[in-house]
Amino acid sequence: MADDHDPSSEELARLAGTAIRGDTRAFTQLVERHRDHVVANCRYLSGSETQAEDLAQEVFVKVYRNVHKFEGRSRFRTWLQRVKINHCLSWIRRQRDEVHLDIDDPAVSAIPDRALSTPADKLERMSEQDRIRRTLASLPDNLRVALTLCDVDELSYAEIAESLDISLSAVKMRVKRAREAFRKEWARYDAIDERMGPSRAGPAVRAGKAT
Repeated sequence: MADDHDPSSEELARLAGTAIRGDTRAFTQLVERHRDHVVANCRYLSGSETQAEDLAQEVFVKVYRNVHKFEGRSRFRTWLQRVKINHCLSWIRRQRDEVHLDIDDPAVSAIPDRALSTPADKLERMSEQDRIRRTLASLPDNLRVALTLCDVDELSYAEIAESLDISLSAVKMRVKRAREAFRKEWARYDAIDERMGPSRAGPAVRAGKAT
């Protein structure tokens, strides 16, 4: 779901078309209008707070070098999403010592997050956003990506299918399984909270809300 203050698709298409012709000012405007979303998504997709800025910068470098390949058949935002997703997944693979993993394999596990074993006294100081990020980081890559695009970036199932180049039914299945896994991990935090005192508010993303 697009924000009311987001530029129109037509304006973004115009800027992209101008950038393709070598207008650096148009490209700079594209970066400025998408930067916050890309940084946030890199943070959630990678599960790394410290690497998010660098990953976003690398994404925009790739976009700049390949903007001439944007043909306008899809929205610029959708094309940017695909570049970002591919780059973040490549980064994840490199962190795993370049061991080949199939992100479409449901058996693939997420990168272990050492912070998940944080003592209760540190968990008490964890912000809700940190908790959401850590919970997302515990999910397998293919589920985390689908859930991030759906519940954080608020793309439609059709847009996610286009970004990931998978079927609509596959998107729905991944999001369903991701929400179930998210709730299970979130409940683990709730169990710790109950031992510590009054329960926190639920997560801001739809994945953690009861349906």
